[in-house]
Amino acid sequence: MRIMVGIAHPKQVHFWKNIINNLEEDGHEVEIVAWKKDITLYLLNVYGFKYEVIGKNYKGLMRKAYGLLESDFKAFKVARNFKPDILLAGSPALAHVSKIIGKPHIDFIDTEHANIANWLTYPFSDAICTPSCFRKEINSDKHLIYNGYMELAYLHPNYFKPDANVLDALGLSKDDKFIIMRFVSWGASHDIGDKGFTNKEKVIKSLEKYGQVLITSEGKLSSKLEKYKITIAPEKIHHVLYFASLYIGESAPMAAESAILGTPAIFVSTSKRGYTDELESKYGLVYNFSEPKTMEKCALEKAFELLNDNNTKKKWKEKRRKMLSEKIDVTRFIINLIENYPESCK
Repeated sequence: MRIMVGIAHPKQVHFWKNIINNLEEDGHEVEIVAWKKDITLYLLNVYGFKYEVIGKNYKGLMRKAYGLLESDFKAFKVARNFKPDILLAGSPALAHVSKIIGKPHIDFIDTEHANIANWLTYPFSDAICTPSCFRKEINSDKHLIYNGYMELAYLHPNYFKPDANVLDALGLSKDDKFIIMRFVSWGASHDIGDKGFTNKEKVIKSLEKYGQVLITSEGKLSSKLEKYKITIAPEKIHHVLYFASLYIGESAPMAAESAILGTPAIFVSTSKRGYTDELESKYGLVYNFSEPKTMEKCALEKAFELLNDNNTKKKWKEKRRKMLSEKIDVTRFIINLIENYPESCK
């Protein structure tokens, strides 16, 4: 089978890496098309993937509209030469191209409020695959649901093994208390109107009384915050998250990653996600704070509570075990879905 995969975000590199490797081991030919966004291309290079760049992350709705036309055209050129049997993700460009060349497209999403991208993708997709916690109803027989999270495709114990040696580069050990903070740039179309922390410096000063604070950020940090910037290679961040005492930040995917790794996670954003909501309500692995006037204050109070409890990490490991026992191997599910399409969608 000839398979064309679109990767537009760093998280998608992680999501697809094990799936692509397994598909190629099964004898399939995979063509990757990618967008320049944050460290997406860096990660593709680190993992040794070949790819074609078909677009980048433009700022502003008008420029994003131009970017969509650009990526549609470039994706079509790649598809015309590669002649795929099936196209995956890369929404909405690969969905559009699939209809032009008459081949099926499967979309993979977990962000309910990505309204523009979803609106531009759904009508052109042959299947729309979401985790069971996805909160927005999709009135279509094309909707496929799986009992898991996208992050489990790369952080399930079947694929991820934590390495404490990674901490050496940070001057830390697995017994040290340290906190990971994440700031986002709010540049995605689904981030318009949303916000997170209002006083980053105050939050950091409050947290560093409990341990070393390490920041990972999409945007440029101020001179006062630069000294907190994590200096580890980006592909090693999940090992650091595994051993961290706490994650607190504006990134929902990183909150989910931390929770799935058994690290207490606090998500601070006026937007919400079905997967972070479920990780809180069903498993108690994440705390979500989204009320603009109180979220920063309440998030800090919860952080202090967790950091003051010496048994917090032990409790989270137990919660993690329960979650893993109830969720599927997402990588294996996706591979089966692709290799047995269209029968797997019936």
